Amino acid sequence: MAISVFDLFKIGIGPSSSHTVGPMRAAALFATALRERGLLAQVTRVEVRLYGSLSATGVGHGTDRATLVGLMGEWPDRVDPKQIAPRIEALKEARELLLDGSHPVAFDWQRDLLLDENLPYHPNAMTLIVEGAAGELHRDTYYSVGGGFVVDEAQAKAGQLDQDATELPYDFSSAEELLVLCQRHNLRISELMLANEKAWRSDAEIRAGLLKLWDAMQECVSNGLGHEGILPGGLNVRRRAAKLHRSLQELGKPNVIGSTMSAMEWVNLYALAVNEENAAGGRMVTAPTNGAAGIIPAVLHYYMRFNPEANDDDVVNFLLGAAAVGILCKKNASISGAEVGCQGEVGSACAMAAAGLAEVLGATPAQLENAAEIGLEHNLGLTCDPVGGLVQVPCIERNAIAAVKAINAAQMALRGDGEHFISLDQVIRTMRDTGADMHDKYKETSRGGLAVSAVEC
Repeated sequence: MAISVFDLFKIGIGPSSSHTVGPMRAAALFATALRERGLLAQVTRVEVRLYGSLSATGVGHGTDRATLVGLMGEWPDRVDPKQIAPRIEALKEARELLLDGSHPVAFDWQRDLLLDENLPYHPNAMTLIVEGAAGELHRDTYYSVGGGFVVDEAQAKAGQLDQDATELPYDFSSAEELLVLCQRHNLRISELMLANEKAWRSDAEIRAGLLKLWDAMQECVSNGLGHEGILPGGLNVRRRAAKLHRSLQELGKPNVIGSTMSAMEWVNLYALAVNEENAAGGRMVTAPTNGAAGIIPAVLHYYMRFNPEANDDDVVNFLLGAAAVGILCKKNASISGAEVGCQGEVGSACAMAAAGLAEVLGATPAQLENAAEIGLEHNLGLTCDPVGGLVQVPCIERNAIAAVKAINAAQMALRGDGEHFISLDQVIRTMRDTGADMHDKYKETSRGGLAVSAVEC
């Protein structure tokens, strides 16, 4: 299975990569398939069935709206987030879905959108069915396996998480293999990743694509700093980033007594801005998921702000170094909160951010692997229990804490020589096994942990 840096980092919308981005992609793929099969004009009814975690927390994560917008022919990286709510309201009022953006079909929200129990392959499952005058025309089941990745029923039955069979010059499936390749060919991890990316696209395309991701991350932070008020969803969680930004800007002024400049506060700010924007359904970058989308941008912003010599080359190398660790987490465990808990989202993102920062600070491959191991090890067992099924509490603050943890992990690794007791491969396997042992109520269902305690209190 070949995974590109652009598979792990995708421009999309909030609040969830597995519950919003993935379902929208699946629905858009389904609508495209109907058009390509010549079935579109025959459709008289559409039925949407959401299963497992998509059923349990899908409404809070916007799965229902994302799926319907995807059926309208929209894609997460191109849809205007501001247009989603009015289009859904228009659909509900008219009771009509414009399938693939062109074919009107009657749609009753209560009748045609159903919430069901689990399917066996993966907790994030959905089935889309269309009928014509003579009965059922077509159906397919999709699994949103984390980070916006989607597999259909045929892929699932074949055990294929990804259909990309591209041959890479330096293919690796473990950190041990990665380190051996770097040593054998005298390559930094970012150099090895760049060589692999060239199997898909040119140097110029890779650089432009990565800088486009960085632009989207910066825009997300800027948007997060520009909005105040209450986040949607009913928890009445107040946005804090804009106020914190004003406070930090005042730190350098002599009339503010008792304040000290703290880089960590800026890290907190960047993470809060991204995740508040994500919670509001805004445009952001899955990194590698939406629930953990603030960690990598926060650490990269930290480096770019506080290193006067930082430049675009650092952005490229940071994201390539981070992606190497993300590939290992996805291949050998999971980046899906519904599958292994938040350790798979925030834990993976923390490890990736630590690796990216270590890379641009001059780490050896062994030191980078150590940084990632520290970042992931200290997120093991982290549950995914969002209050109210919303990506707000504890998700927003959790990104800020993990971003600071990633910086500390990189610093600790750089003080060493790369030798350490527990390997990254061992920690990733432990994350996988811990996720398998974890009760389902702690895996993005909002049926346990903080999600229940907050209601009881």
